[in-house]
Amino acid sequence: MINMSGKHVLVITPHPDDAESGAGGTIAKWSKQGADITLVVCTNGNKGTSDRNISSEKIAKIRRTEQLEAAKVLGIEKVVFLDHPDQGLTDNDEFRKELVTQIRENKPELVITIDPERKWIRHRDHYMTGRVALDAIFPYARDYLAYPDLIEAGLEPHKVLKIFLWGTDEPDTYIDIDDSFQTKIDALYCHSSQMSSSKEEGYARLSKRFSEHGPKVDSELAEPFKLITVRG
Repeated sequence: MINMSGKHVLVITPHPDDAESGAGGTIAKWSKQGADITLVVCTNGNKGTSDRNISSEKIAKIRRTEQLEAAKVLGIEKVVFLDHPDQGLTDNDEFRKELVTQIRENKPELVITIDPERKWIRHRDHYMTGRVALDAIFPYARDYLAYPDLIEAGLEPHKVLKIFLWGTDEPDTYIDIDDSFQTKIDALYCHSSQMSSSKEEGYARLSKRFSEHGPKVDSELAEPFKLITVRG
C-alpha cells in the first residue's frame, strides 16, 4: 500500500462530478492519510442539464458551487477551474499548456485522471481530458524546452511518477474504499443538479458496482484503475 502522507496528488477531471464518480473514494482515502490534493476541473459543465428553463450561464455557476462543496467533503486542498465550455475541449496547445502549468506548479508525484481509451462510445471531453493530460505529463511537463516561457515564469520541469486512470476498460489496480465509500457518496451528491436518483438509491447502485472489485484487494468495495508508472 502506498504511504500517502505528504504526497502531492493532482486530479484532472473533465467535468464537475466526474472525479467523485470515478475516484472519489480513493481521493477521500488519500486525503485522510495526509496527501495534499489539487483538483483541476477542465470544463464548466455549462451543458449539463435537461432543464430548458436553466441557461448555460446559470448551470455553470451552479456546478462550480457544487464542485467546491464536493471538494470540501473529499478533503481536497485546492480547486482550479479552467472554465472551458462543456463539449468544447480539443487537443490543442492552449489546453495542454494549461495542464503542464498545473503539473509544474503543483509538482505531483501522482496524477489521477480519466482513461481516454474507453471503447466504442465515450464523451468527447472525457477522451480529450485523458489524452491531453497524458501528453502533458509525458513529455511536455518533463522537458525543459517544451514551454520556455514557463521556465521564465519560474515553473521548472517536473516528472510525475505514477498515473491512476479511472473509467478504464482494462483495470489492473484496485483501491480499497470500504472506509471512504460514504464520503464518496456524500461528495457525489453535492452535485445535486446532476443526480436523478435519491442518495439512498445511489448508494445501493454504486455499492453494487464497486463490490465487483472489492474481493481483488480483500475488501467489500474497491475503485478500479489502470496504473501507469512513468519511466522516461
